[in-house]
Amino acid sequence: MQRHVTISGASPVCQICEAIFSRRLHSAPVSRIAISAQSGALRSGRIPAKRLLVAAAAPFRTAAKPRAAGEIGSGEHARELHHPAQPGPAVASQELSSVTNMITYLENSKSKVLNHRKVPSEADVSAALQACRIVADYIMDEAVQPQIAHMVSEMDSTASNLLSLDTTRRSPELRAPNSPKTPAESISAQLRLLIDRISDTAYAVLAHPPVFITPGLLRQYVDVQARLSRPETLPKVFQLYASKPMAREAAGSLSYVDQNPDKIANAIEPGVVEKALDTAIGAKNLDAAVGIVESSYTTKAFVRSKLVRQAMLPVGAFAATPLAAYALATNFSGLQNSMDSATATNVAFAGILAYVAFTASIGVVALTTANDQMKRVTWAPGVPLRHRWIREEERAALDKIACAWGFQEKWRQGEEEGPEWNILREYIAGKGMVLDRTELMPGME
Repeated sequence: MQRHVTISGASPVCQICEAIFSRRLHSAPVSRIAISAQSGALRSGRIPAKRLLVAAAAPFRTAAKPRAAGEIGSGEHARELHHPAQPGPAVASQELSSVTNMITYLENSKSKVLNHRKVPSEADVSAALQACRIVADYIMDEAVQPQIAHMVSEMDSTASNLLSLDTTRRSPELRAPNSPKTPAESISAQLRLLIDRISDTAYAVLAHPPVFITPGLLRQYVDVQARLSRPETLPKVFQLYASKPMAREAAGSLSYVDQNPDKIANAIEPGVVEKALDTAIGAKNLDAAVGIVESSYTTKAFVRSKLVRQAMLPVGAFAATPLAAYALATNFSGLQNSMDSATATNVAFAGILAYVAFTASIGVVALTTANDQMKRVTWAPGVPLRHRWIREEERAALDKIACAWGFQEKWRQGEEEGPEWNILREYIAGKGMVLDRTELMPGME
């Protein structure tokens, strides 16, 4: 099955809106919208995010003046830039709208990474991703979204029309040509634009060529996209994690060295994969869900990592068994007097090895043939037992996808139809698995 990952860039509508908002910078004091947003943030416990938004917008303020107790950024951690000291009254404070604060905060964090002349440090990249997470937490909070609705209702009609272009483009059949936008549609468009902006910013930071993707940065990126319910870029980022060339500084310039995508260090942690897969399933994006499985559990790096993590101890114990068995047999030979010591040692040694080998073989067969965890996706007949154990995570992920896309009622399972379901069935069959094996379904034993 072909995977199509769409990575959208920054929308031109956002750039036009930024130009419109920039003309409002010299408006009077803080609007009541910002004050109401702050009060909503205080009630919802989002104070750190709001303070960071204000701190990011602070370089655009001039001539500080005393603030009321309820205004945004009052108190500690608020930074103000002043004009050179000169006599005369202070100039009135200039504030940005909340939406512009968010965009400015994101752009400032991203520019520290993209405009870095050398290889950006992990701390700078982590700070940029943390900025995306802070803004994502703020706008996705149900207690704050009504404030965003208030912002949209107070915006200029021109800006509102520009922000509604995305919805008009996507669903023209639902609206007459000249009909006005409803408040709910405008709010939805505003949220979508902000979400797309955050998602694009996080991807631009991590996909920047000099940036080296560490496990911690990958985990942060997945957290951001999971908060936004945007799984489209996750398969591509998983591929970059394993195969992105590493930047090296030499003689004042950057050079790039190819990575080996199959080495153990490039295996993605199962917890990160599961969170990404849950995000794709929650967003009902089948391409992203299958792409996440394909770029994580099916890679050689993950297989080698699993062998090291889970097979090294049993293999080591199996290798040490003959030595332990011989030492035990030697001790047993001294407890009898019916035969000489050498013969008794050999008999006890052979018996111990036979018992261990027989018991271990039964345990391996029981482990590799266990199917209680299987729901709808099972192994096809003829798949070797070692492959079943090595690829169990892949099968479990496809099983989770099938359960999410199919009927939830057990008595209806097996009746699914449609192009997506047929493609999923063929894809699973090509992996040596069976979706809804007839003899294993309820009532068909």
